[in-house]
Amino acid sequence: MNPLLLDALKGKNFSNRPPVWLMRQAGRYMPEYRKIREKYDFLEMCKTPEIATEITLQPIKAFGPDAAIVFSDILVIPDALDVGLRFEDGAGPVIEKALKTDRDIENLRTESLLGKLDYVFQTIRLLKKELKIPLIGFAGGPFTVASYMIEGRTGKTLRNTKKWMIQNPDSFHKLLNLLTSHTIEYVEKQIDSGADVIQIFDSWANALSDNHFREFSLPYMKRISDAVRKKNVPSILFCKGSCVFAPLLAKAGPSGIGLDWNAGIASVRSKLPNITLQGNLDPDILYASPPVLQREVKSILDSMQNDPAYIFNLGHGIAPDVSPDAVKILIDTVKQYSASS
Repeated sequence: MNPLLLDALKGKNFSNRPPVWLMRQAGRYMPEYRKIREKYDFLEMCKTPEIATEITLQPIKAFGPDAAIVFSDILVIPDALDVGLRFEDGAGPVIEKALKTDRDIENLRTESLLGKLDYVFQTIRLLKKELKIPLIGFAGGPFTVASYMIEGRTGKTLRNTKKWMIQNPDSFHKLLNLLTSHTIEYVEKQIDSGADVIQIFDSWANALSDNHFREFSLPYMKRISDAVRKKNVPSILFCKGSCVFAPLLAKAGPSGIGLDWNAGIASVRSKLPNITLQGNLDPDILYASPPVLQREVKSILDSMQNDPAYIFNLGHGIAPDVSPDAVKILIDTVKQYSASS
């Protein structure tokens, strides 16, 4: 197996370049994906292990990154909780039975969801037969998943979520605790099925103030990170706003932190010398001309030169209208980089 990612997560990558993989590296920007998407809806693709396996492998075959991330979604747990999840073209996820009252939380299923999520574990097992690079499993951070369940769809202000959180913190914590328990069981089963790394996406945590992040996001991510560590598998925590929250994220005890693009990664390293850092190219740089894209990638690489605990990635996921050629240029630039150059 290509060891770069796992070495970096141990702080022991002493090769001439960092590992590279990209958030949302499998998906809508690839013509191969769109061809499949014409025949199936999004959840159907996620729930069909053979299709999810094919989609996961598409960017591996096309670009050769140093890790694969299983094709799935952070909302599979709410889907297993029967909240009426569907995906609308152009609008993203919609939850038909959005949570509105404390009673809605009481009615959520507390028993194991693993049977309903078995398609993910089947996909992981199929991928492990094909891959010669590490496989990243993942889950959504409890705050972000709770927000989708309350808002009913992608939100900008999260007003309903934050009103509930502020006005009735006890019931909000009850929801977070339930989602955390389900998530721990879910990621543990991903590991048992063959996942080599777990990344937690608390994507909407940037909507929180420092105090609210400490109360409603961080403790729950820490519980998940602790559970992963007990399985002897590395974990990566990511959220929008991670450059701001990085010192707190480090205290949660993950193997690594995925950083957005709102700070120079070398400056974050100067403050956090003892944890793996992942990131943090602005994903919009993928729209740039090839020379500009190469220059921006090399700038980050130079700033982290010879860092044994660094993983190159974007500061967020690839947008659906990005050219696959840009993705290839990015990955090739990292793979051809030498610390002596």
